[in-house]
Amino acid sequence: MHRFRQIALTGALAFSIGACQIGAPISELDVAEIHANAIVLDAHADIQIESTSPLYLGADGRSKVAPDKLLQGGFDAVVMSVAASPQARTPEGDALASAESAEKLAAALALADSMPATIALATSADEVRANTEAGLVSVLLGFQNAQALEGDVDRIDELYNAGVRVFGLTHLGHNDFADSSRPKFDGATGTYEATEEHGGLSALGIATVERIDTLGGLIDVSQMSKAATLQAIEVATLPVIASHSNAKTLSDVTRNLSDEEIDRIGETGGVIHIAAFSAYLVDLSDPELKAKIRDVRLAAGLPETYSYPYELYWELKDDAEKITFLTNMRALVGREDVSRMVDHIDYVVDRIGIDHVGIGTDFNHGGGVVGFEEADSALNVTAELVRRGYSADEINKIWGGNFLRVLEAASTR
Repeated sequence: MHRFRQIALTGALAFSIGACQIGAPISELDVAEIHANAIVLDAHADIQIESTSPLYLGADGRSKVAPDKLLQGGFDAVVMSVAASPQARTPEGDALASAESAEKLAAALALADSMPATIALATSADEVRANTEAGLVSVLLGFQNAQALEGDVDRIDELYNAGVRVFGLTHLGHNDFADSSRPKFDGATGTYEATEEHGGLSALGIATVERIDTLGGLIDVSQMSKAATLQAIEVATLPVIASHSNAKTLSDVTRNLSDEEIDRIGETGGVIHIAAFSAYLVDLSDPELKAKIRDVRLAAGLPETYSYPYELYWELKDDAEKITFLTNMRALVGREDVSRMVDHIDYVVDRIGIDHVGIGTDFNHGGGVVGFEEADSALNVTAELVRRGYSADEINKIWGGNFLRVLEAASTR
């Protein structure tokens, strides 16, 4: 590893160790060495484009996975998501989703081209490892929301040829390919769409999963409904991943994974990447807390039903209203931290084993917890894993080894 990567790590040590002073003391040198020797990989971050809300970006107004932040955090790789926002299910809406996907793909490729001494595109596990040996941060490409395909399965081939290797079919709301874990709210009627439309995957969705699998792409089940997730696992011959999902048993929000989904992903060799996202880490088991969440939502003019506490805040009229709502909700449910994030890692490890868990931040789209707000503070996660007794080998698996294993299986297809 190049010395500049090691220097970047030392700058984060004081905060990272200070944030984890619970139990036995941790050697700063040991944590830094474990982190530096691991393949540190983020399985899901959004690429910044001009329309990205400043509410999603870092305190400095820049991407949370800007190249300098990736370097300071000791990252070896990040999967940049070419994610399309949900649009009206019309030809015009599909075209808007396609255009956004194309803009983000161009931005991700431009980022990889902009700093050849720092960043390199990767499409395989071997390329990630080679880039790491050369001191380069790998950018891998993901895709989210098949609405951008405009009903054409052949578009998958175009994305694959452009370098995309991780494919998620849904985002917020159902589409023509699959049901989402987060049904979309219709402001005109004041109601959510049905919990299921296809009963999981549609015929078009099944064909798309088969095409991705044949090419050697990874199916990403984050955001998909339970039925769609379980069907995708059955249809795919390669292991699937969840690029940014948490455990529903610990945090009962609809886009987290049930125990049945977790078990099936583990049984078939897949990997669940825990998201650094407060709203998907909060414990909602207290009925009194649920009632207070409802009151905050109603006061902001949002529907009392929700798939997670912050649902639909983006529909508020202006940033001032959004900030007021976010401030009130955060005062109520709090900001989750690295320790809570690792609780979810522990849960998955205890249930299906160390070979089936990873980390996907969802930075630039709501991700960020106390102690791990941006890529530059990734060392805090390693410090907490060390504190809980994970070995260097296990930490390497969690940070990137498990993702590279399934990517390698796909690359050798």
